[in-house]
Amino acid sequence: NRFCTAASNRTGFLCDDRVTCIPASWVCDRVSNCRNGEDEQEKLCGDVPHSLPGYLVFLCSNPTSWVYADQRCDGMNHCGDCSDETGSLASCPPCGWEWWSCIPVHYEYCSCIPRRLCQDGIQHCLSWSDEYVC
Repeated sequence: NRFCTAASNRTGFLCDDRVTCIPASWVCDRVSNCRNGEDEQEKLCGDVPHSLPGYLVFLCSNPTSWVYADQRCDGMNHCGDCSDETGSLASCPPCGWEWWSCIPVHYEYCSCIPRRLCQDGIQHCLSWSDEYVC
């Protein structure tokens, strides 16, 4: 079993040394992050996502789309339909303290925007709450 928890509580992949835990999205990215390159082996990366262990994969609501498990609930719309950020499939917690909850106007976000975008003179929320309340 190679499941581990990487930095920032992200789903990870445990390298052969049984110490190094890399984020799921670093597996099969054409860069060897484990000392022996086990994160890029043909057996693991030959038919992505089917060749990946299930814990590394999140299936979007669109059956032809998937993302790495560590990209689920990270605030970004990786699936294209926000199914990795909202709804019962993702089961994400509410926006964290670094995020502002609103209906974003940008495709990139789903139900929260980074607080760093608050009061920057640009509308990021449909209600303009990022400029007047946040």
